[in-house]
Amino acid sequence: MKNILLVVLTLFIFSCNSSAQDKKEAKNYKITKSDVQWKADLSEMQYNVLRKAGTERPFTSPLNKIYKEGTYVCAACDTELFEGKYKYDSGSGWPSFDREIEGNVAFDTDRKLGYTRTEEHCATCGGHLGHVFNDGPETTGKRHCINGVALKFIPKKKE
Repeated sequence: MKNILLVVLTLFIFSCNSSAQDKKEAKNYKITKSDVQWKADLSEMQYNVLRKAGTERPFTSPLNKIYKEGTYVCAACDTELFEGKYKYDSGSGWPSFDREIEGNVAFDTDRKLGYTRTEEHCATCGGHLGHVFNDGPETTGKRHCINGVALKFIPKKKE
């Protein structure tokens, strides 16, 4: 009995996450809405990804195979986030880019899976986009792995 108690206590100590680890710094975004407003403006899946940091299933986004000139904008607020010319097929099942439009994407630390990842947000509304990894192409070495449901594609207008 003593050994079981010791094992349980040891597991408890090593598995505890302080709630302070998960608290993100409160940020003021240019666009803020109540939960009710976000739910009214977004589809259920968009709300889950953009507002609750969910993840869409891989290989389900119609944006995966679009390789045209244009701009990918935030599905919640239309902020320009990624240029089509920097999109590539990473094989991950999510739209991937080797760089963001500087200043329009914000970054945070995500430890939800037990290890540290860099989470990406829209810098205007705070919507969760995905994560950035250091296994991208030689151009930048970055792979911005983005939920397609968090984006809208705006094709470049022909002049």
